[in-house]
Formats: sequence, C-alpha cells, structure tokens
Amino acid sequence: MDTSEHVYGDDPSAGHADVRTRLAETDYSFLGNGHVLAAVQHCRSGEGTPLGLLVLHPDRLGPKRASLTLDSATGLQGTRVGLRVGETTCFPTPAGTRVAWDGSAKTPTVRALWQGAAARVEERFSCPHPTRPRIVRELTVSFSEPPGEPVALVTGNEAAGPGGNAEPREPGDASEEPGALVLDFAGTATAAARLIHEVRCVDGACHVVTGWAPEAGPGVDPHATADGYWETLSTFRSSDEGLNHLFMAARRQLPVVVDHRGRMDGSIWQYNLEWVRDQSHVAQALVRLGDVARARTMLARLLDEMVSPEGDTVDSGRRRPAEEVELDQNGELLAALAAYVDWTGDLDLVEARWERIRAVAAFPLQDRFRHAASGLLHNRREYWERHGAHGIEDGFELTSQLFVALGLQEAARLADALGHGDDRDRWREASAALRHAMLDDPRWRLVEDGHLIKRRGVDGAWQRTVHMEPDPNLPDGVPLLAPGEHFLDPDTGAVLPIVHGLVAGDSELARSTLAHVEGLWNQAWDDGGYGRYHVTGEPDSPGAWPFASLFVARAYAEVRDDAKVWRILRWLAETRGGRAGAWFENHGPRFAPPFPQVGIVPWTWAELASLVVHHLLGVRPDGAGVTLRPWLLAGLTGMDASLRVGEHRLHLTVRRASSPGERGALVGGEVLPWSESGVRIPRPGSDVRVEISC
Repeated sequence: MDTSEHVYGDDPSAGHADVRTRLAETDYSFLGNGHVLAAVQHCRSGEGTPLGLLVLHPDRLGPKRASLTLDSATGLQGTRVGLRVGETTCFPTPAGTRVAWDGSAKTPTVRALWQGAAARVEERFSCPHPTRPRIVRELTVSFSEPPGEPVALVTGNEAAGPGGNAEPREPGDASEEPGALVLDFAGTATAAARLIHEVRCVDGACHVVTGWAPEAGPGVDPHATADGYWETLSTFRSSDEGLNHLFMAARRQLPVVVDHRGRMDGSIWQYNLEWVRDQSHVAQALVRLGDVARARTMLARLLDEMVSPEGDTVDSGRRRPAEEVELDQNGELLAALAAYVDWTGDLDLVEARWERIRAVAAFPLQDRFRHAASGLLHNRREYWERHGAHGIEDGFELTSQLFVALGLQEAARLADALGHGDDRDRWREASAALRHAMLDDPRWRLVEDGHLIKRRGVDGAWQRTVHMEPDPNLPDGVPLLAPGEHFLDPDTGAVLPIVHGLVAGDSELARSTLAHVEGLWNQAWDDGGYGRYHVTGEPDSPGAWPFASLFVARAYAEVRDDAKVWRILRWLAETRGGRAGAWFENHGPRFAPPFPQVGIVPWTWAELASLVVHHLLGVRPDGAGVTLRPWLLAGLTGMDASLRVGEHRLHLTVRRASSPGERGALVGGEVLPWSESGVRIPRPGSDVRVEISC
C-alpha cells in the first residue's frame, strides 16, 4: 500500500461552482428512501445556486459533479423554480431565501421560503413514497390580494436554456408544459402546485424526469404511507431545542443515506467507497433509532459481501494484506451484531451466518497478528488508516485491541444464546486476555503517564512519533511534511475504551485520558472542535472532525462532565453544517486534488444517535432485560422518548428530582428504587411506560 491510493482526480475548480462540495455558507439537507437519495442545497453566499436540488444516482457512489441534476455548464440552475408575474420572472436569491427542516412534518420535509415580486413562495421538498425513486416539491404562492395579471411557475430549465435537464412527464402524470405552469388563483390570493423529480433507469443509464403533477392522483400524495414508516422510528425530545435539533438531524438523515441493499458511501461525494467499520456503527445506530429492517439489511450484507470466507473485512472497498488489515473492523462488526440482537431479539440473522461469524472472530486471533510475549494484536495499520508509508511501525494499536476484545465479548454472548459453548468459552477467554494485556499488563499495557496511549511497537516502546518514507506522493502543505517532530498522541481513539465501557467512566484512567485528549481542541484553528489526532502527524487536511469530536462527547458523558458535553454539542450546532444537521468530514483546508473534495460523513449521525440513546437516555437492552441509566445534562429539566425494543415500545420519561429522596422509577405502576447504576426492568412483553426521577 502506498499513498497513491488516496489520490483522486476530481478538481473542484473545473466546471460550474456547484460542483464544489464546500461552497461558502452552504448547507445540505438529505432526503430519500433507499431507492433515491437527494440533497437540497442552500447557498447563502452567492457562490453557488441559492436553492438547488441534487438527485444522486441510485446505483452508484460518485462525486457531487456526478449528480443526475447537476449540469457541467449551468450547475443546479436547472433545478430552480421561478415565479413569473406578468413579464417579470424572479428566482430565489442568496439573501432572500430561508431554508429549514419542517418540524411539524412526520415525513422529513425541507421548507424553503423566498420572495418573488409581490408574492411569497414556499417550497416543501420531501420523499413521500417508501419505495418510488421520486422527490416531491410542493409549492405555494401567496399574494396579499388576488393578482391582477397572469402568474406562472417556471423551472430553471426554461431560464437556463441549453444544458438544463428537465423533461416532460407522461400524459396524465404531468402537464404538457413542464417548463412553466400557469397558476389558477380562482379569485383568491393563494395557489399551489407540485413538481416531481423522478429517477428513471433503462439498461443501467439513469436520468431524472421532472414535471408538474396534478394536485391529486395515484402516487402523487402518498404521505400517509411514508408517515407510517417514519412514525415507527424512535422519538426524543428534551427541554433543550438545540439538542432536539441534533437528534432530529440524525433521525431524519441517517436512514435515507443507506440504500435498499444496505450500501452506504463512507463520505457522500468524497470517497465513493465503503467500510465495514463505518457501516457497523451506522447499523448499531439505526437499531437504536428503531429502523430494524434497514439495520438487518446492512448487517446481512456486511457478512455476505464484505467479509471474506477467511474472515477479513473490506475497507475502502477492498481487501488488504495482513500488515494493512484494519483489525478493529472485525470487532466492530461483532459488536454491532450483538447490539442488533439485544434490541430486536432476532437471533435468526446470526444463526444463519454462524460459520461466517466464526471466521470474523477467528481472523484477528491468528498467529500472524498475535504477539507471543504479550498476546496483543499487531500490524502496520492504524485506526485512521495511516500505514507504513506514513511512518507507522509494526506494533499494537489501541483500537485494534479494544474492538476485538469488545467484539469477542459480545460474540460470546451470542454463542451462549445459540448454545455454542465451545465458541463462547474460547471467545470469552480471548477477550479477557486482550483486555488484560491492553489495560493491566505491567509491561505491555497501552497506558503511559496515567493515560491511554495510541500505540506501542512490538518491542514494547511507546511509538510517539512518525516519520514519512521518501517520496510520499503527498501535496505540499500537509502537516506531516512540515519540519519538526510529528506526534501520534494524543488521539481521539484513546477515549473509545471509555465510550464502550472497557474503562469505567468514574476511573482515574478515564479522567486522565480525557485530560490528555483535551490538547486536540483548537490545535491549529480557533473555531472549536477536536482534531482526530495530533495535527503534526496529519497527512491530510488539518482541522476539526465532527464525528471524532462526538467520540469525546460520548466519553465525557460517561465521566459525567456536563460542561464538556455541552461545549461539543453547541459547537456542532453552530459550526458549518449545523443549520441543516449535515456535517463534512473535517473543517480544515482541502488539498483537492490530489485529495478528494470533502464530503458529508453519515457516521456523524450515528454518533449523535448513540450519544442520545445510549448515554443520555441510557437505554441498554440485552437478552435478559433492559438497563435504564439516564443522565440529565446540566440545564435539562427533562427528556421524553419512545423507543422500539423487540416488538414493543418503551415510552420513557426522565425528570430531574427536586431532592435525592425523590429519585426513583415508576414502571407500570410499580415503584423501583434508584441507584447510580440505573434501573433494571424485564424485556417488554407489551408496550411499557417508565417514568424516572433522577
């Protein structure tokens, strides 16, 4: 493996400005149903189309410029809708357009408001059908009084001329004039219309058909069908609107970026590739969000298509030689499978694929990875995908030990449930040995100066720095090529043992590790957020990483540090992407090319969902029951949630007790005492309501 793998040819300076992902003051709101994926672009700077619609190819992962509605010459102008009053036509402007999620809609809906002449125009974008690849755009035009001259809606295709891509729809399904629709106000001051964008594929070639639709008719307004799906998902509401917005960003958008086969781009428009690691965390978050079917589809596909018969896993869409395998992925997949079973009770998924699961568990335990003296796992790949060319020596990566130990622990529970006693005992023993070596062995443990460290060499020395090999094929300006030392620690991966419970949140090791990781906040920038690791070791763009910052937030939740959790959540809401709740992978300058343009990472939504459900609500089911360990952040007066556990709903209300004596839980009329370890209830056999004062 060399650094040329990371080189891409997409040049953001080529073509219309809309091909660029990181336009100034621009947000993206994602809509879809697994059969179509779209994003509403809201550009407030004037650099790109102020209000545009990106419809992505349903069968391919690609850069932004490959979107089906993005024209090389006119960008997204062809997706605009304008208002013609008499002889004057107006389109949305950067300063005059407001875009936000519609909080009252059951099916995720993006609401845009803009002014056209003397009228107000409202556009509502949604994907209202559960399987049909169409985006519906409902428009309402309102005057203060009935207009005295002809009024029409026109598509940007008509205004843009050659290069637009709107086409007429079939007779009976759209008007005969898709570019313009004369509105009938019928003596009133308000008129409405619908514009439908649908993906059509013939022999593998796909295009978007756009046309005005009648106000009623089969398939035009199937909101009730889509509403039924969205109503099955988890709900959450707290006394803080900012926290509610962040949760809803994940709930609305994470399900739609996974297609109906379980496929997902690791970073939309950026990599156009898949990872077992990312998808395992997403599947775990989806089951916490109540999207059981989609989580099952993802996990089945991971086992069937992204794990070899030998048990090694795909990263960046490919298999690796032993020295470059991402060993943590095996553990993450096993942990995700166990979480799926814990929430659903569905053992059929794992029972039908038990031989493949055995291979996943056995792969990292081979002699070529196991260090004889310590029992730790070693190779030359680190968690963030640096490798030998970047100066990574053969050694022990903290996250490899963590996730393999965690995955084996969880797989042992699955084996026990299925009666595979030999597998259970073998995996429990291997998990315990790895955990001991990682945390407690006096010579080999991954602890220095009282905090967790990233990596040791096979000789036991702490690998603190990296040095690039000659001819690195990296662009000038990346920190790893700058003069001076290049450090591996601190690294946000060090907090993950706290997040996943292998290091107790109330331990001195947890507190010291988080204190060490604090050095990653505002390293070479001043607008907040944590870098994924020490900026001097960065072979890519220096800057804050939203999903890595959420690792730290989840760890601080276990340590019960309210101020730090709030700081991260407030930063996430206020930073680039916070308005729509769709965040780029990182916030630093981008060397593109040779690197790809930065894209939107679904893993961020997964971390948000898990922060709320696992750490704040503290809902932790297993085969025998459910542990409820909620934590009210300082300033919150309460939280309300409805979650799916098995075939039933758990309705949870959490309120702040006015005194320690009032702490407790009310479960189906029965009062249970409160302890810091939470409340234990049986798995629901019917819908259940739990009220907790803590």
